[in-house]
Amino acid sequence: MDPYDRIWNGDRSFIPFHATTGFKIQNSFNQSNIVEKPPAAVLQTGRVLARRNMLAYNLPLEGLGDYYIILYFAGILPVFPSFDVFINGDLVKSNYTIKKSETSVLYVTRKGISTLNITLRSIKFYPHINAFEVYNMVDIPPEASSTTVSAMQVIQQSTGLDLGWQDDPCSPFPWDHILCEGNLVTSLALSDINLRSISPTFGDLLDLKTLDLHNTSLAGEIQNLGSLQSLAKLNLSFNQLTSFGEELENLINLQILDLENNNLQGVVPDSLGEIENLHLLNLENNNLQGPLPQSLNKDTIEIRTSGNLCLTFSTTGCGDASSDPPIVAPQLITVPKRKHHGQNHLAVILGTVGGSTLAIFLICLSVFLYNAKIRYGAGASHKTREETDMRNWSAEKVFTYKEIKVATNNFKEIIGRGGFGSVYLGRLPNGKSVAVKVRFDKSQLGVDSFINEIHLLSKIRHQNLVTLEGFCHESKHQILVYEYLPGGSLADHLYGTNSLKAPLSWIRRLKIAVDAAKGLDYLHNGSEPRIIHRDVKCSNILLDMDLNAKVCDFGLSKQVTKEDATHVTTVVKGTAGYLDPEYYSTQQLTEKSDVYSFGVVLLELICGREPLIHSGTPDSFNLVLWAKPYLQAGAFEVVDESIHGTFDLESMKKAAFIAVKSVERDASQRPPISEVLAELKEAYGIQLRFLESCRNGN
Repeated sequence: MDPYDRIWNGDRSFIPFHATTGFKIQNSFNQSNIVEKPPAAVLQTGRVLARRNMLAYNLPLEGLGDYYIILYFAGILPVFPSFDVFINGDLVKSNYTIKKSETSVLYVTRKGISTLNITLRSIKFYPHINAFEVYNMVDIPPEASSTTVSAMQVIQQSTGLDLGWQDDPCSPFPWDHILCEGNLVTSLALSDINLRSISPTFGDLLDLKTLDLHNTSLAGEIQNLGSLQSLAKLNLSFNQLTSFGEELENLINLQILDLENNNLQGVVPDSLGEIENLHLLNLENNNLQGPLPQSLNKDTIEIRTSGNLCLTFSTTGCGDASSDPPIVAPQLITVPKRKHHGQNHLAVILGTVGGSTLAIFLICLSVFLYNAKIRYGAGASHKTREETDMRNWSAEKVFTYKEIKVATNNFKEIIGRGGFGSVYLGRLPNGKSVAVKVRFDKSQLGVDSFINEIHLLSKIRHQNLVTLEGFCHESKHQILVYEYLPGGSLADHLYGTNSLKAPLSWIRRLKIAVDAAKGLDYLHNGSEPRIIHRDVKCSNILLDMDLNAKVCDFGLSKQVTKEDATHVTTVVKGTAGYLDPEYYSTQQLTEKSDVYSFGVVLLELICGREPLIHSGTPDSFNLVLWAKPYLQAGAFEVVDESIHGTFDLESMKKAAFIAVKSVERDASQRPPISEVLAELKEAYGIQLRFLESCRNGN
């Protein structure tokens, strides 16, 4: 074995071993022309043909594939042999000469082969070879997307288990419980794990084709799966789910839906019949009843319904025996038989009283229901009131779905994609370009997020917050229309294709940070009531043509309605890598939670890397834990290499100081966003003066 972990074996097992003679001498050779550096002992031995004019090796390979072959030659003989080199019968080098006391190497690539023949055919003297290596060439796929990795880490956290999910989920080998196609996570199986609910994070696994969550203690409504447009197999069996929800119809490629052994109640929704590729629907052992939708009555769909109250395509019910409830005889008190004739009269009286009571009960119930309808009729349709309120917020900005289709040219050009759905480029009748966000998440959570964003953006206006141009809220369509910012997101410029074209300079990074901090400062201190964004991250900071920054995506934002309130208690929402650890552990959301997330953004601007990575040493996976000690010590080797030598040291120190303070684990130690903004403005001013000085030659 050599320092590169290569094991060098003799060639006695290869044909024709009997036709060659081995030589060994102690000469050492200069290997400067050989990158692979085989050990000297290997080059000092060789296989030399003694009597024939051809030396051949026949090697079995592991299977059909692409192979990389390296042939080593060293002049261990006092002659200069010349020969032709053939690989699988193809001439790859003619009249190849080995010079005395010199080393040389041949590199050959062969694709789509399952056997390998190496032949040296003599031209002058006897051919010889000192060593060779054969490698199976394996394509290494690119890393899985950071969105997928972050989502899976949050899912792992929610299980309370160590699933062994480290490094890249697909390469070199898939994590436990998942399958991949290239760098895409296409299958996730978490059966028999106590999940209790399908968190919104599942909606970020956009490439899933198979999802198995059977026997995971799920309860309530099926939700947070509407964005999984590639999903073909969904297994939610053996849980305690009670409602279909409103998202299954969005799973347009679904083929198998297994809901066996749940507590599903009511009727089967018509929307399931709109899933064109569905061919197996398992509803066994639930509490469903009523006629099945005729939209499911197709030869291409197998429906399993046993173990329910009553499921049939018949509109008359489940047959004569069970279509109507059985008539139950009235219960009477039996009086012991006596000799006088009063008993018959008593039975009649009891029967009459029972009938009268029943009639009175039914009349009272009808009156009650009628009054209830009058009393609650105005509020019975929450959706109607909700839509009315939305139209009152900004009546001139309500679009119809038809208008949206025209504006986007029938959703022709997609410019973004996320767990919420897709974003399309559009153009309004007045010529203004817009970004059209179409939500796939039709759950109550999705509706609440949609309403929340409209409600907030209709009330706030700031140059560093994205402007809402309008919305569409029709049946099955929840669409937000924003101003279009052609510069893309900050994440695009730090990590995407834009980062390769023109890396952001330090002065530009500071300007973007100042702009975003101004937007957050307005939310925390300039709006009434105060607003906590709750999902500050690089992908939610958008840039215009001049790279001016605006904060976007207010779907998770929370209003602080009480003036003296210190926090809002709410379930944890956000993005892995940006989440405030104190908010995560206490569920108490504060403005300092935004400060922590923004501090992570500042570290990204300084270090030029994402919050969570899966390469290098374990202590470098988390940006905060990795960068904070260096920056606290004034060690700037963690600064992005692309801006080395271009920044003023004092400017960097000031920005690094406020970034480190912002990501303190204890929220009380973090500065308010107003202080963060002030420090960033100073760092920006210092860098401007530095650049001006450089231009003037000082």
